[in-house]
Amino acid sequence: MTTTPAPAAAKSPAPPPRSVLLDPAFLRLWAGTTASGLATWALPFVLGLAVLHRDLGAAGLGLVLAARTAGFLAAVTVGGVLADRHSRRAVVLWSALAAAAAAPLLAAGLGRSLVLMTFAAALAGAGQGACRPAFQALTAETVEPARRQQANAALTMAVRGSTLAGPTLTALLAAFLDVRTLLLGIGALWLVAALAPGKGGVVARASEAAPGAEAAAPEAASGSAAAASEKASGTPAPDAVSPSAAAAGSAAAPSVRTGFRAEFLDGIREARRHPWFLAGLAALVAVIALGYSATSVALPLISRDRYGTEWVLASAMTAYTVGALVGALVIARLRPRSQGWAAFAGLGAYGVAPLSLMLPVHPAVVVAAYAVAGVGIELFNVPWFTATQREVAPDKLARVSSLDFLVSYGLAPVGLALIAPAIGHFGVTPVLAVCAAACFLVPAAAALVPTARHFARTAPVEERAG
Repeated sequence: MTTTPAPAAAKSPAPPPRSVLLDPAFLRLWAGTTASGLATWALPFVLGLAVLHRDLGAAGLGLVLAARTAGFLAAVTVGGVLADRHSRRAVVLWSALAAAAAAPLLAAGLGRSLVLMTFAAALAGAGQGACRPAFQALTAETVEPARRQQANAALTMAVRGSTLAGPTLTALLAAFLDVRTLLLGIGALWLVAALAPGKGGVVARASEAAPGAEAAAPEAASGSAAAASEKASGTPAPDAVSPSAAAAGSAAAPSVRTGFRAEFLDGIREARRHPWFLAGLAALVAVIALGYSATSVALPLISRDRYGTEWVLASAMTAYTVGALVGALVIARLRPRSQGWAAFAGLGAYGVAPLSLMLPVHPAVVVAAYAVAGVGIELFNVPWFTATQREVAPDKLARVSSLDFLVSYGLAPVGLALIAPAIGHFGVTPVLAVCAAACFLVPAAAALVPTARHFARTAPVEERAG
């Protein structure tokens, strides 16, 4: 006699993942990152107010801002090594405290000692530079991989929102407070950046068995094959060891502390393991050093000479920030199948900004072009940060991130210094044409690099199955 088996109980669908905005640990990190971004943006604006109030000369302003940039570039690589060597939370704490300590020194030197202000600005830049790669690595420790794109989008929205609302807020505060008090307020923001973030999620860090979920299976397979080969031949195969296994092994075995230079070069070697990362850096160089620098110099000139009004300058910059906010909102939900190609397309969209300045178009076209450029830049930034946090070996993430910031921030002043003489020698239109072509062509060439399609060494699981 046969019996009919009882029907299996239907499995209830898995609950949707909770929004990262409901995670207290991430909200603390978000508050600290937002405070640091607002403080970073506010310093040049407040120093500009000091020039208007005749507490600081134009030459002094240039010297102080140059010192801040030099401090940033000197500290960003040091911060990357320290954040991989020590606690990321501790690096954020001490670097932000250094930037906070610079604020009262700036206030004390204002109108009295340019030397003191220059030293304080260099200290502020060093604090800013050291905390940037540490914040990137701390994000990977705080947020699990499935929610990092949403987290990175929320972080960049906070920065863009500060840029949009900051001038109005600072102008309102300047009506009631003097410049020294505003500088002390910047120091208070750095204190928030130092104290708000938590220690990072140990569970999120431990659950990440490899630099990426998609890369885990092939990494494990290659490791197994290497182990079998080693067992048969008796010869070790160190090149086949996955980054996560190497990190685990280095943590388990007693290690000898290497020098700073060796650790930094180790970070460069890790970056070279990812062709998509090197291609992205090359594309960033083209867009920042050429496209962004050219538009920064040409937009004020064209707004004045072609349109006869400052309205085009203000509207274009506002449209760029609004577009970046829209781009961050879109990419927080969007998951392109070929995320690398989509990101490079977004980065290349910046070329419409110099292109619009070349042609005698209506001012609304220029404003719209800047909005498109803003959308595109965040369609690149958010997947770029997320892929770096996913693919790079966890124990080298801060060093690789420091290379990103070093190239991005380091070459921007070089581009600004070269674009102005080039415009004076060749004219605005030829320089803008070259820069627009570079913005379009270099990201397109970068998209052809192996591994660039997905910002990963292997395709996503669903595409491999297809």
